Amino acid sequence: MRSSSLLVAVATAASAVQAFWLGDIPHRGIAPFAQPNYPVFRNVRDYGARGDGITDDTAAINAAINAGNPCNRGCASTTTTPAIVYFPAGTYLISSSILPAYFTHLVGDASAPPTLKATANFQGFGLIDGNPYYTEVLNWKAVNVFFRQVRNFVIDTTAIAPGRAATGMHWPTSQATSLQNIVFNMPSTPDVVHVGLFIEEGSGGMMADLTFNGGATGASMGNQQYTMRNMKFNNCKTAIIQIWNWGWTYHGLSINNCGVGLDLSAGGPSNINVGSVTLFDSTFSNTPVAIKTAWTPSANPPTGGSLVIENIQLNNVAVAVQGPSGTMLGGTSGSTTIPAWALGHLLDRGTNAPRFSGPINPNPRPASLLTSDGRYYVRSKPQYESVPASSFLSVRAFGARGDAAADDTSALQNAINTAVAQNKILLLDHGLYRVTSTIVIPPSAKIVGEAYPVILSSGGYFNDMSNPRPVVQVGTTSGQQGYVELSDFIVATQNAQAGAICIEYNLATNGGQPSGIWDVHVRIGGFTGTQQQIGQCLKKPGNGSVDRNCVVAFMAMHVTKGARGLYMENVWLWTADHDIDEQLNTQITIYTGRGLLIESTTGPLWLWGTGSEHHVLYQYQLTSTSDIFLGQIQTESPYFAPVPNSLVPFPPVAKYSDPDYRAQCVGIAGNCPAAWGLRVMSSRNVLVYGAGLYSFFDNYSTACSTFDAGQTCQQRITSVEGRAENVAVYNLNTIGTREMVTRDGGMVGGSGWAENRNTFASNVGVYRA
Repeated sequence: MRSSSLLVAVATAASAVQAFWLGDIPHRGIAPFAQPNYPVFRNVRDYGARGDGITDDTAAINAAINAGNPCNRGCASTTTTPAIVYFPAGTYLISSSILPAYFTHLVGDASAPPTLKATANFQGFGLIDGNPYYTEVLNWKAVNVFFRQVRNFVIDTTAIAPGRAATGMHWPTSQATSLQNIVFNMPSTPDVVHVGLFIEEGSGGMMADLTFNGGATGASMGNQQYTMRNMKFNNCKTAIIQIWNWGWTYHGLSINNCGVGLDLSAGGPSNINVGSVTLFDSTFSNTPVAIKTAWTPSANPPTGGSLVIENIQLNNVAVAVQGPSGTMLGGTSGSTTIPAWALGHLLDRGTNAPRFSGPINPNPRPASLLTSDGRYYVRSKPQYESVPASSFLSVRAFGARGDAAADDTSALQNAINTAVAQNKILLLDHGLYRVTSTIVIPPSAKIVGEAYPVILSSGGYFNDMSNPRPVVQVGTTSGQQGYVELSDFIVATQNAQAGAICIEYNLATNGGQPSGIWDVHVRIGGFTGTQQQIGQCLKKPGNGSVDRNCVVAFMAMHVTKGARGLYMENVWLWTADHDIDEQLNTQITIYTGRGLLIESTTGPLWLWGTGSEHHVLYQYQLTSTSDIFLGQIQTESPYFAPVPNSLVPFPPVAKYSDPDYRAQCVGIAGNCPAAWGLRVMSSRNVLVYGAGLYSFFDNYSTACSTFDAGQTCQQRITSVEGRAENVAVYNLNTIGTREMVTRDGGMVGGSGWAENRNTFASNVGVYRA
């Protein structure tokens, strides 16, 4: 009787749990350039996985991943075989690594995240191995691993003996990748050697909402740059080991009962491997040493180990910062808050202090960018885990083809308008949706993509440089009131599109919750369906003539003057430098005029983990704007420059406040007509927490980007012009550039590349205009 009652109670509880919509909706997505009937969506249960915690599900999960012959071992990269591999709730026992293919997303039930549990005899480098070593080198070149996600899992190594090496996840990847909502459970015994997350290479990237319990090391990581927020570490011997980096931004760390919080000491004082770290709005509790560094006043390289911390709370932390010779910043047996403190080179409103160590003034933070506790506002990508499947509409159900050939303009617009009118969420099933006029996203829209579908502009409507038009227009007029949520899709162009503004953002969102854009990317050229590949736009070193068929966008994204209240996370605005779908990754020459233009007069705007690359005139430009937060921005200049340079093919347009290089480069030596990485004009409250502004190439040669060569790829890369009220950059890292910061046309004293040499980049720890 009691057993029967228990069964009824369990059944009743189970029926009360809302099923996650992703597993229940019809899946109509197509991959138009894959083999016929290629499955974009796969549920691991359909391939034999049980999720019962007893059956070994390894083979079934990898069978789901490999269905349709995606890009795996021996394949360089692709966009033609995307996939979402879905895991319903359950415990999936695995005895060897899960090996996700290129352009594959692993997604668990967000309402009840599934557990991946290792067997006691598990074999492999990570329960999830995102880039295997089939040979002595990684399967994929880490800096070319794009467009993949893992979210909503518990990764459990507790069945593996604590003294045996084990890794929860191996994740050497780069831009447009993300980890979200993952818990790593490891043993907590004194002899444990387990590592939760391991990264040794790449050019990331974004991670958010990760928790690490136990283990020798929560996360051991080396990468060019990363943005990480809301990371919790409980009972780890060391929470984070930084193997190497150029720049890293941490926000919202919560480190509890660990031996060491952040270990940044790799290489030691004579050969520092950690370039720079920006850490803010974080808490360390019951951890003897919060931060361990190799920095000394005479360390090598001169700015190696640059560290800026701001608003750090300590609870029973004996040492806040420990250097090679002992305590550099003391802690407390009680509770205290460090307002701001730094190691590195300060260029602070006329102060030039090389090899500085000590307290600094924190950035004045405008209230519009903050939550009630004084921290910067953050918001994770919505997954709609409490929303039923009936609340979603499929764009393909409205007749959109998604084959990169049919004109889907009307069908796509009708689907968006209907979803808004019915208060439903629009699902962009995977496909390439070709549009021949502007797609308008009105207020109240919520749009979610399946495995990064593409809205692809095409035709003469977008090919007039003198009359640029938006491909995707969010709000019809600048300053229109409204709220949107957009996630997980791509905007791109097909063939010549000299007048295409890929995304124009107009909405003014007022109140406590801003509009949000998460994992929405602009990917211009270099993939199948664009007609902007090696067959049309093969690179041509030494040839400065412009092929007009390879002028493919006017601007990646424009935030207009009346827009405000916008939160952006993990948004990559990329003009392709190579053909992703060609297995040698051969370089191409295509031209886009501008990266991200922000003209919002009042803000607030938040940009977490964004990048903008290979645009001719600039990567980021902020004009007469206010209240802008930027966390670890990343840029690259065009690879073909200076052949041609930034004087062609886009003449400056006064309406957009374009840089006029003919005037600005008078009397400037070196490669001056070259794209700005970051240009800030007549603005206030522009706060950058980490920046990597890179120029690797001169006419497709990387010889210019080394210290031995004198960093000669271009002369200047950061410009602050006109009024600059509370404009600050923490940990500015530049590569290939002789002058790190220009103020009103002249180099800021102390910002030459040579005096700021770091691991590979040059670094200024704190710059304030």
